[in-house]
Amino acid sequence: MSKVLSIYLIVAFLWRALTVAHEYPSITVRNMTIGLDLLCVIGLIGTGIHFFKNSEPGESMPWKILFWIALLAGVGLFAIRLNGDDSAWTGHLMYNVTLPPRA
Repeated sequence: MSKVLSIYLIVAFLWRALTVAHEYPSITVRNMTIGLDLLCVIGLIGTGIHFFKNSEPGESMPWKILFWIALLAGVGLFAIRLNGDDSAWTGHLMYNVTLPPRA
């Protein structure tokens, strides 16, 4: 489960940092994404504490590296929201007012 949380946080961070948002979500969606991100970071920290307590020194180094990358990505998700009003609402680093043409 902790690996799933790690991968989710890393992919969510990359998605929100590299793609451009074109619309503001509703207040409910914005609050739900913030809550989901917060719960995922809390869950990752909880599983990380459990893992680090019960592991031997030098054991499972790839999981430890994945944990720290995911934790940085989780903190980065909240740091993106501090970028400005557009980022606070959309959760994306970049915002473009004009919509792309429909295909």
